[in-house]
Amino acid sequence: MTITTEFRLRSSALPLVSIPATLPPDELVCSHALCLEPDARVFHVEIDAEHELSKAQLAALDEVVSVKPLGERGDKTVFKLTVELDESIAPAFDPERFDGAKMKSTIITSEGWRETKEFKDYETFHDFHTTFENHGISVDLISITSNQSASNDSREDGLTDRQREALELAVSRGYYESPRQVTAEELAEELDISQPSLSSLLRRGERQLLTSSLDIQGELNTLSR
Repeated sequence: MTITTEFRLRSSALPLVSIPATLPPDELVCSHALCLEPDARVFHVEIDAEHELSKAQLAALDEVVSVKPLGERGDKTVFKLTVELDESIAPAFDPERFDGAKMKSTIITSEGWRETKEFKDYETFHDFHTTFENHGISVDLISITSNQSASNDSREDGLTDRQREALELAVSRGYYESPRQVTAEELAEELDISQPSLSSLLRRGERQLLTSSLDIQGELNTLSR
C-alpha cells in the first residue's frame, strides 16, 4: 500500500518564500530540487515572465547563493537558484531521512509550500510530519488517499535514486517534449556530471521504466541468456 498526500508547509524559514514575500510574484513553481550538501540546495523555479524579475533582484536575497537564468518555458521564466538552508530547518530536509516521492511541482507562496507526495505507508508520512513540526515547520494536511492495490514495496519501478533524479529533471526541463527545450549537455551541467554519464543515466532509467511498466523483465532476462 502507498499513500498520496497533499499538504502545506508553513514557516518563514522555508527556502524561497522570501521571493513572493518581497518581490512581485504572488507564487512561483519549483519544478526540481537537488540537495548539494546538508545546508544547501539547488532549485529550478518558474516565475511568470510578466513580472520581469532580474538575476540581480534574486541574487540580492540573503538566502540565495547563486542565480542562473535557464531561459523561457511557455509564459514563465526559469531560474536555477542555489539556496542556503536556514540551520534551524536544514535537518528536516535531509534527503536520506524519508522515502517520499514528489508527485507534482511545489507551489511556493509567501505563506509556505504546497506539495503532493507519495509515501510508502502512513507511518512514513507520520515520521515526515513529526520531523517537520519538531523543526518549527507547520504541516497542514489537505488530503490523504491510499492505494490499496500497490505492493508493500515503496517503489515498483526499480529506478535508482540517481536515475530518478535525472529523469525527473529531464521531464521538468522539457527534454522529452517536441521540439526539445533543453539539451543533454545542459542537463548534465545542471546535475554536475558529464554528458555521457547523463545519457547513460537516462538510457538505463528509461529501459527500467519500460520493462517494469510492460512487465517484460522476465522475457528480457530469458532472451539475454
